[in-house]
Amino acid sequence: MSEETSSQDGNGKVSRVIRIGTRKSQLARIQTDSVADKLKELYPDFHLEIVAMSTTGDMILDRALSKIGEKSLFTKELENALERNEVDLVVHSLKDLPTSLPAGFTIGAVLKRENPHDAVVLHPSNTGKTLDTLPEKSVIGTSSLRRAAQLKKRFPHLEFKDIRGNLNTRLKKLDEKDDFAAIILAAAGLKRMGWENRISMILEPEDCMYAVGQGALAVEVRARDADILEMVSVLHDPDTVLRCIAERAFLKQLEGGCSVPVAVHTKVKESQLYMTGAVYSLDGSQSIKETMQTSIAPGDESLERVDEQVQRVGVTAMKVPAEAQDAAERLGIKLADLLLSKGAKEILTVARQLNDAR
Repeated sequence: MSEETSSQDGNGKVSRVIRIGTRKSQLARIQTDSVADKLKELYPDFHLEIVAMSTTGDMILDRALSKIGEKSLFTKELENALERNEVDLVVHSLKDLPTSLPAGFTIGAVLKRENPHDAVVLHPSNTGKTLDTLPEKSVIGTSSLRRAAQLKKRFPHLEFKDIRGNLNTRLKKLDEKDDFAAIILAAAGLKRMGWENRISMILEPEDCMYAVGQGALAVEVRARDADILEMVSVLHDPDTVLRCIAERAFLKQLEGGCSVPVAVHTKVKESQLYMTGAVYSLDGSQSIKETMQTSIAPGDESLERVDEQVQRVGVTAMKVPAEAQDAAERLGIKLADLLLSKGAKEILTVARQLNDAR
């Protein structure tokens, strides 16, 4: 149980204080505010305080993420604060959270997913062009091995270079210099920042599949805090939960991370969960891609279990049927095993070695 904090308003009424941890970037603050607004609506008597802090990933800006070799680049400091009872919950971009969380923590809510696809943002001088029509050897900025591997294969006339920094910094680097013809960013972040007008094109799955968990927000809590877990569990979006459990199970079974190019595409349609997963060599010349599906239809209501405290790839999804969660997790594992049986491990091992040697 967390140390409870309370505050008194002007009328002498005492309300419980819930402290929410977040990164300091503008996007992180916008995302955290959106979660806080939802909680305030549901629990008007609670007093919400936002505690912002810098993480390792925010401070190391001179190296590509895949080169730093730290799994919890954007989460460690926030989890430390959670462990020390300085905050009660933390809001993350789900794609920043490793598939295995430190002991004592769990993802208590996965909110409805924003558009998970990647977006192309062109340099102002290239307005009206597409990746297909950009001149030969145009430089595209991305710090993601996954994006670069897929796009190198699809657009061989382009060149790809690392670009680091938060959204504001990357857009500034694009606009104020002539180093990049375009940059690739997550559409979700641009939308949340109110910068949809900068999106030149959305990359469809045929061109570029997205990262595990991309576009979804996660609320991390202490696993032992039953009251906080119960409080945030109402934020869960069932379809997003099932898609992201499958995606995280796939990545975990492959032993992937941000240092290897792994991509996914999932959708829920008519009680079926469809999942496409792929692995790539760094230059995109080698790839293995497969699709599988599973039923997530509710069974007999009287027999349906809803697990209170079972974690699946770090997610505790109270109120989401256990059978559906199990099916989603099995789908991710089976799809990863299929790729591994076709040589995915060799592709990823070489990709990891080449990335380390860069």
